[in-house]
Amino acid sequence: MKKDTIAAISTGMTNSGIGIVRISGSGALRTADRIYKGKRKLSEVPGHTIHYGHIQDGDEVLDEVLVMVMRAPRTFTGEDTVEINCHGGTFVVRRVLETVLKNGARPAEPGEFTKRAFLNGKMDLSQSEAVMDLISSQSDYALQSSMNQLKGNLKNKISGIRDRIIYHTAFIESALDDPEHISLDGYGEKLRTEAEEIMEEINKLIASADTGKIMKEGIQTVIVGKPNAGKSSLLNVLTGYERAIVTEIEGTTRDVLEEEIRLQGLNLNVIDTAGIRNTEDIIEKMGVDRAKDYARNADLVIYVVDSSRNLDENDEKIMDLICDKRTIILLNKSDLDMIVTEDVMREKMRETALRNGKNVDDVPILVISARDESGISEFEETVKRMFIKGEISFNDEIYITNARQKSALQDAAESMGKVVESIDAGMPEDFYSIDLMDAYESLGNITGESMGEDLINEIFSKFCMGK
Repeated sequence: MKKDTIAAISTGMTNSGIGIVRISGSGALRTADRIYKGKRKLSEVPGHTIHYGHIQDGDEVLDEVLVMVMRAPRTFTGEDTVEINCHGGTFVVRRVLETVLKNGARPAEPGEFTKRAFLNGKMDLSQSEAVMDLISSQSDYALQSSMNQLKGNLKNKISGIRDRIIYHTAFIESALDDPEHISLDGYGEKLRTEAEEIMEEINKLIASADTGKIMKEGIQTVIVGKPNAGKSSLLNVLTGYERAIVTEIEGTTRDVLEEEIRLQGLNLNVIDTAGIRNTEDIIEKMGVDRAKDYARNADLVIYVVDSSRNLDENDEKIMDLICDKRTIILLNKSDLDMIVTEDVMREKMRETALRNGKNVDDVPILVISARDESGISEFEETVKRMFIKGEISFNDEIYITNARQKSALQDAAESMGKVVESIDAGMPEDFYSIDLMDAYESLGNITGESMGEDLINEIFSKFCMGK
């Protein structure tokens, strides 16, 4: 681990009330002394105190500041840390950072402060990743999940499972080394029960990954339908403002519109697409093709139907496209005389399912009016039920929000499965310990206890600057 002193701007690079320049390392206080002018030298003050003064570059006063001094090891990084709180103009903050760098620090790499916290044992890798998840969280669920991981819930769970695995590994190894005093008679059955319990715990964590992914990344949502069905009107209702142009002219929306929407604590990444129909207009046809591509890759398809008009061949093509997707059908324009009812729509979907060899009986069909905003609350509740199974509690529940963590859990579950297979096949006990150690190592990848330097560097390189 590099022991040199690093510095970076830790606030957003936009004009604001304050800006923070963070310095960390064994020379942080010496560097700060060279540029800070106040009543006392910062190297002489107690830790966890704040001091008023000025930052100077030679004889030039750059800014009036408050400086926070934190001494190791009671800091985020575990090292001496100085945070300079200056006025938040981007030019001022950059000048302060440049002065810091001229006086003994080097620019921090992306995520290097958090990386040092990890390497100094202030947090494990799952907590480190939770820091970045917390910064990038876009919904209430993502925020709460990140905070739970940051508090160490996942770390504690994984450590508990690893302790159980290493206990059995050590017992087997000890018995093999000293068979006269430690007997393995009947141990396979005892280990089998324990292995199955561990697999159940691991599989529960793996099962949480789908919900965790939705929490972290949001729901990739695509709105499809014929021209003038009310797709753009629905988008405007969900966003709360006139995001899309709405006219009586068919084909007004020719390209995709993208918007992030907060809904029932979740984040929907919504794409409003061009109306799907046969057209000779080259530009509109490109928009239709894009709509189809987005629908194929979506987590959720919202199919908006103009209930005041009969279904036609364009609707059939849309139903063929979405019959194997997670879909909500909205019968829009309920403020007009409805020709397409829920029964009619469900029968059409059944015909589509038979034609495509699919099952669509559980597709929600809701009656709404984007104009009157009726039925929107029921739609929001339906989305939540589809993606969040039951009520989410963050007291004891752990949600895996990271593909790397999920992969490590799957590897561990596979290794524990091999332990059970070896026991059932009557294999020698040393086979058990090999697979137990593989599971132990896989779980260690989650907390960072079994990872190589290159992979750790890659993970932290994805962090934002100054964190």
